[in-house]
Amino acid sequence: MQVYNTLTRQKEEFKPIKAGEVLFYQCGPTVYWTQHIGNLRAMVLADIIRRTFEYNGYKVNFARNYTDVGHLTGDNLGDADSGEDRMEKGAKREGLTPDQIANKYIKVFEEDTKELNVLEPTHKPRATEYVKEMQVMVQDLIAKGFAYVTPLAVYFDVTKAKDYTRLSKQNLAANRQGAGHADIEDPEKKHPEDFSLWFFRAGTHANALQFWPSPFISPLVENGNGFPGWAIECSAMAKKLLGETIDVHMGGVEHIPIHHTNEIAQSESANSKTFVNYWLHNEWLLVNNGKMSKSEGTGYSLTEVKEKGFNPLALRYFFLQAHYRSKQNFTWEGMQSAATGYERLLKNVKALGSTVGKVDEKLRTEFIEKINNDFSAPQGLAMVFAVLKSDLSKEDKIATIVDFDKVLGLDLSPKP
Repeated sequence: MQVYNTLTRQKEEFKPIKAGEVLFYQCGPTVYWTQHIGNLRAMVLADIIRRTFEYNGYKVNFARNYTDVGHLTGDNLGDADSGEDRMEKGAKREGLTPDQIANKYIKVFEEDTKELNVLEPTHKPRATEYVKEMQVMVQDLIAKGFAYVTPLAVYFDVTKAKDYTRLSKQNLAANRQGAGHADIEDPEKKHPEDFSLWFFRAGTHANALQFWPSPFISPLVENGNGFPGWAIECSAMAKKLLGETIDVHMGGVEHIPIHHTNEIAQSESANSKTFVNYWLHNEWLLVNNGKMSKSEGTGYSLTEVKEKGFNPLALRYFFLQAHYRSKQNFTWEGMQSAATGYERLLKNVKALGSTVGKVDEKLRTEFIEKINNDFSAPQGLAMVFAVLKSDLSKEDKIATIVDFDKVLGLDLSPKP
């Protein structure tokens, strides 16, 4: 298998840590709102990658988290430590508690992913369930000299990290020259790029709805009360559930410069081991060649797609038409074309009957070559049409298509 590793910017042969097993972590949703189809595309793409590993005989230990605290609104501006906590924003919007908001939108998300035929993860950790593990990791970082405490927060000192920007390839000096200023500066923060590991319930976060006692000391709060920073959550959960070094970590390209860069710095500093061997990043889903935006009415949900009469699996079919490392442009015309194509595929498969023969090994070998080239879903999908056009018997066509569908997940098995 050839996998494109963001860390090296090249395709590499996949070599697991443990023979026959893949330790796979994906950054999951912040559950303060209904996820738009761009976020759902990321889940489908990870599902295809997970299914490809399994098709190759690997046992996949897959964790996909829920962020239900600590993800601030400022991170999209290049500053992960400013702004309002998204869970609190959602809670205030709907007059609910952060926990109620999380429960509500986890349920919506899981209904959506089920309709898109995304397999259940091995682990679905919620950040709020792993605060103790986060605190232990922060304590380790302080003890080893990688982190320091101010009255407002505990920060990771990026100057102490080994090759801090090796994932993002950023020039920090250039970034500083063109950078804006956060809403509130901590005067005791040593460097602009230092990032928070723990926010005390002080300053702009004095009225935080979610907080926990901690072993960290601030003169402004009792019992070290506060909440974790966003990046530490994934590091602690990945370590607890999968181990200190994992095979694959996946997220969107927007995670490269801050979130994943910070995960590497804190995990490797705390554990003195390589954190991730293969970094995978999916590109964005555009709408009418522009960025998805709730304010502009283009942050479409799966419910909106269904309300226009589309089968959720037609949306999955649409997603399969672009490689995970390529941007994909969503339009309603494109969605209609995908739906027509999917329905035509179902009709052609149904016409083959329900008797299942044998998988054609020659075509299967070709299919494996396609999908094992950095998880090429479009080429894998094309192989289904190659089967339909082949000289195989109807029974063997059915068997071969059903076999390929273990990766594609389009529900192509014959119905009784």
